[in-house]
Amino acid sequence: MKAVVLQNGALNVEDIPAPTPGEGQLLLSTRTCGICGTDLHAKHHLGAYLEGLTAAGNGLPVDVKGKVVMGHEFCGEVIGRGPNTSGRIKDGSLVVALPYITGPEGAEYVGYSNRFPGGYAEQMVITERLAFEVPNGLPARQAAMTEPFAVGAHAVARARIDPDREHVIMVVGCGPIGLAVIAALKARGLGPVVGLDFSAARRGFAEKMGADEVVDATRETQASVWERLGARKKGRRAVAFECVGRPGVVQSIINEVPRGAKVVVVGNSLEPSSIDQVRAFNLELDIVFVANYTPAEFSGTLSDIAEGRIDTAPILTGVVPPEGMDQAFSDLRNAERHVKIMLSFE
Repeated sequence: MKAVVLQNGALNVEDIPAPTPGEGQLLLSTRTCGICGTDLHAKHHLGAYLEGLTAAGNGLPVDVKGKVVMGHEFCGEVIGRGPNTSGRIKDGSLVVALPYITGPEGAEYVGYSNRFPGGYAEQMVITERLAFEVPNGLPARQAAMTEPFAVGAHAVARARIDPDREHVIMVVGCGPIGLAVIAALKARGLGPVVGLDFSAARRGFAEKMGADEVVDATRETQASVWERLGARKKGRRAVAFECVGRPGVVQSIINEVPRGAKVVVVGNSLEPSSIDQVRAFNLELDIVFVANYTPAEFSGTLSDIAEGRIDTAPILTGVVPPEGMDQAFSDLRNAERHVKIMLSFE
């Protein structure tokens, strides 16, 4: 089968063996798969990403010098199944799934595995109990947005924003994950929500996803925004979502938030970073880190998209065949042109 293979920092289209579903697994014919920001980083920093997981006790059995087929924002059609599957999802059904799977070496992550190809391949295997049938005739390209938007849902859940208290909420970085956070906030009626970014195009996307205000980071500081919106007033609380994922961004937020603020770190930096603990301590900040999502949040996000509470269509800015993936990775670094590019096998 055809697949886009990562090896030694290069992406190449290759023919690789098709996977065989094991116990409790479904075989999919991949329809489409989104390119995640983590994939962009992992292209050159896969080793650092895996080292971070290992240090956190979530190590994966991956040979960084071996071949990896990335892609965890996928939607596909069920074309087969392994032993001991329940049959609750019929062949021919369109599904999305959490990208976790168990193999001979233990738990693995679909898309960051030598053994299990991700959605950058024509076929892939997934765990049946973590799969959800796509409802309401939702197109595959919209259904595949479930995974990144579930990250936004989990970030908002982790923030534990009290709906009975006044808040001023700022989303720093309006790339795909920042937009997912904005969408989740607005779907839950939380706000006001400010989207802050250097890119005019991404500020425009933030407005489309429901941001109450967008701010040009070249023209106004975070501190000025907090002051202008009254985040320092008694009874109000500032909540900042870091959705950039680059070293130093968390510290830049800490430097400008009001006392008692909450900082929710959603961006996944694959390079070393640090914060000024003394400043955070004296400001009595709550700092929360976000990773992935729960099955319930994933399923709920699929429902939000299918029922129209979240419209993902505005952020799809490109669709490419396998041969266009290397260029797509380069194109996604142009924030003025692209937010989400998808690989299509249709």
